[in-house]
Amino acid sequence: MKKIILICFMAMFAVSCQDAIDIVQDGEINDAATFRTVADARSFLVGDVYRRVDITNEISFTAVFTDEVGIGNNNGGQGRELHRYFLFASDGNASSLWLSNYATINRVNRLIRGSALITTSTPEEEQALNSILAEARAIRAFAYLQLQTFFSTNMADDEALGVMLVDFVPEIDVQLPRVPNAQIYELMEADLLFAETNLSNSPAINPFANNYKYVTQGFIDAIRARMYLYRKNYTLAAQYAQAAITNSGLSLSNTATYNSMWNDLGRGETIFAASRPSAGAWGNIASSFFFNTTTLTGGCFHDMGRKLFNELNSRPSDVRRINWVDATSIFDGANPDPADAVTKDVIVINKYPGKASQPLRNDLKIFRVSEMVLILAECAVGGSTPDLNLAASLVQQIRTARNTGQTLPAYGSAQEAWADILLERRKELCFEGHRYIDLKRLGALANTSIDRDILDDNVLGTPLTLPINDHRFTMPIPQDEVQGNPTIQQNPNY
Repeated sequence: MKKIILICFMAMFAVSCQDAIDIVQDGEINDAATFRTVADARSFLVGDVYRRVDITNEISFTAVFTDEVGIGNNNGGQGRELHRYFLFASDGNASSLWLSNYATINRVNRLIRGSALITTSTPEEEQALNSILAEARAIRAFAYLQLQTFFSTNMADDEALGVMLVDFVPEIDVQLPRVPNAQIYELMEADLLFAETNLSNSPAINPFANNYKYVTQGFIDAIRARMYLYRKNYTLAAQYAQAAITNSGLSLSNTATYNSMWNDLGRGETIFAASRPSAGAWGNIASSFFFNTTTLTGGCFHDMGRKLFNELNSRPSDVRRINWVDATSIFDGANPDPADAVTKDVIVINKYPGKASQPLRNDLKIFRVSEMVLILAECAVGGSTPDLNLAASLVQQIRTARNTGQTLPAYGSAQEAWADILLERRKELCFEGHRYIDLKRLGALANTSIDRDILDDNVLGTPLTLPINDHRFTMPIPQDEVQGNPTIQQNPNY
């Protein structure tokens, strides 16, 4: 795994190479010194594992590559090549996502290894340690879900190539191949079963029991729901999507709680969020689109894609239109001149308005009730006995909660249902890292692909879409990984 050393530098991560592999450095505290008590294990979990749960790379890549953003009025070249569909194994997009998730996996593996050195003296301590490991293994399963999502050629095919399976702390010279999806899923399912069995709901054992910024049963169910949906196992996807809603005790937010959720003033319908507190050296999610603030004068280098805005704007009462498009936005009519659209048509993204003392920073909402409802809608269409009426009623639940004023849809075919579900996912889950994989999964079924307006890229002549079977709907294995690891196989056409 020597190649990850190179990735560490190229991706320019604010983490050391040790996060990806186990390199013993001068002055490093070894496992015996790190893991002496259950409290040490909890401290490592919170300080070294949870803080690495991060979907910023996924959100930024997806938004720029697909049709969620356009070129902003302060763009100095940020993301332009990616926005023009230039996706190569040698660029930083694949490297960043690959390294980030393997760094998380490595920290979990270190915790698992180190926990074997801890001697518990009471049954309560044993339960507490197992609960810590339950949280860690659930997070490892999530990291593998992210890797599979972006790098597997076909998540629904158990024999298709997945990613590297690393369930131990490797030495620096270890070289690992990619394995079939089935082997990754086997590890994920084992991790999630262990998590479900050992996660404690007692505050005396688990101080963060039922805290949505930590692992809960709802989080475990939500991972399973998304994983099985991507695998097209609609029976289990529906089972766990409903379980995630039930076990979280949540429902779709009304307008007030929905607004407070995005401002980090309340939980709303969030099943799990990666915490990004105001204090400390944390990443700022809105920095994917702005330099300073989420306003017209805040250094907007990516604004909202015009087609996405048009979908939200078609229903002026839609709470998403009201809150996610900043009031400082400017518009140049329905059909502005593409030549000056960058300066005269700036649709300011305000989905992440920031915290009071950190204007670009918000918690990362990784699983929400609305996603689970839309998973149920997909399962209603894709299941062994399709129920288009049920799918329509589930989509309508989202639209009613968002105050769109729309009537119950009536689907005349499965393709119409897929297209409407994909549309609602486009609106509801925008800037949350879903659009890229949603198009890959549902584009052919819905007869749609990337859907940009000519204003979304001021480089005239750039294609407004890609064929849905284009190889770029699977990310390349990072070139540094391939060069340093001859056992690993690159994805097709890279």
